[in-house]
Amino acid sequence: MATSFNSRRKLLLAAILGCMAVSTVQTQTASADWGTLVHQMHIGYHRNVAWPDPFNEADAMQVVMPFEAMKRNGWRMHNTIGHELFRAGDGALLAAGQNRVRWIATQAPESRREIYVLRGNTPAETEARMKAVRNAVDGYVLAGQPQPQVLVTTVEPATSPGVIATKINRERLDQMAAPKLPTTSAAGTAGITQ
Repeated sequence: MATSFNSRRKLLLAAILGCMAVSTVQTQTASADWGTLVHQMHIGYHRNVAWPDPFNEADAMQVVMPFEAMKRNGWRMHNTIGHELFRAGDGALLAAGQNRVRWIATQAPESRREIYVLRGNTPAETEARMKAVRNAVDGYVLAGQPQPQVLVTTVEPATSPGVIATKINRERLDQMAAPKLPTTSAAGTAGITQ
C-alpha cells in the first residue's frame, strides 16, 4: 500500500510538474502573441492617423495613368509618317514627309522624338520607307542629342482631306453668332449700347 501511495504521489507530482511546464510554455507563447498584438495595434493606429496620405500617391497614379497612355498614343499618331508622305513605288519621302521628319527630329520634345513609319504593302516597300526616313534623319545636325528611333507601325493615323477640313471650318464660321456687347453692366447699370 505504501508503494501504491508513493507511486500515486510520484504520479501526482509528475502531473503537477508537467502542467507547470505546459503553463510556462503557454505563458511564453501568450506573451509573444501579446507583443505581436500590441505591435499590430500600434501599426494600425499610426496608419489610421496618417490616412489618407499613404494612399494619395497610389490613387493619383491610378488617375493619371489613362491620360499618360492617351498622350503617348497621341504623340505616336502625330509622329507617324503615313502613306501620303511617301512616293508610291520606291518609298522615297515627299517634301511634306521630309518636313515632318525634320520637325520630329529637331522640334518635338526630346522624350517624344520617335518616328513611326507606316508599314508598306510589301516588306521591300517598308524597308525602302525605313531607309528613306533614316537617311533624312542622318542629314540633320542634332547638337549632342541622340538621333530619334525609327520604328515600324501598323496603326494608321486618322486623317481627312483638306477640302473636308476647310468645308467644316467655313460652315462653323458661317454659323457663328455675330459678336454683341451686353446691354447692362455687371453692376446692373445700363450698358454702352443703349
